[in-house]
Amino acid sequence: MHDVAAYILDKAGPMTAMKLQKLVYYSQAWHFVWDDEVLFPEPIEAWANGPVVPALYAKHRGRYTVEAPWPGGRIDALTDAQRESIDEVLNAYGDFTAQQLSVLSHSERPWQEARQGLQPLERGSEVIDPAVMADYYGSLLQEGSPSEPVRGSTVPED
Repeated sequence: MHDVAAYILDKAGPMTAMKLQKLVYYSQAWHFVWDDEVLFPEPIEAWANGPVVPALYAKHRGRYTVEAPWPGGRIDALTDAQRESIDEVLNAYGDFTAQQLSVLSHSERPWQEARQGLQPLERGSEVIDPAVMADYYGSLLQEGSPSEPVRGSTVPED
């Protein structure tokens, strides 16, 4: 997961720690849909502000903004397919603010299911099930949702 964070920061530049968390989450979700494998083994938890990788949080705790180089991350450790997945996520979600990404993740089934029984601002550490992520995001791909990344598509230049 540190390799993924390093790649995101290298490609997208400095950002809030919250935004990095959400982009890492979406990279994991979509890579699992497209390649039927996880990008990293660390669990993602459903915190009050959205999905969070606790191991990533431990590295940026107390920092509002994060930037490259990311400690412990090796971009060259990622495969071409992994980079392609992350690139597609950055194309689809990279212009969103941290708050917009948080709101979006709150509207989606993986985070909602992991948060069942908790109040909106209540602390929680339930793991978001990767199988639920794959099922949910895979169903969006099948529906052809225009707001979701489509791997292999070309993004028009502005």
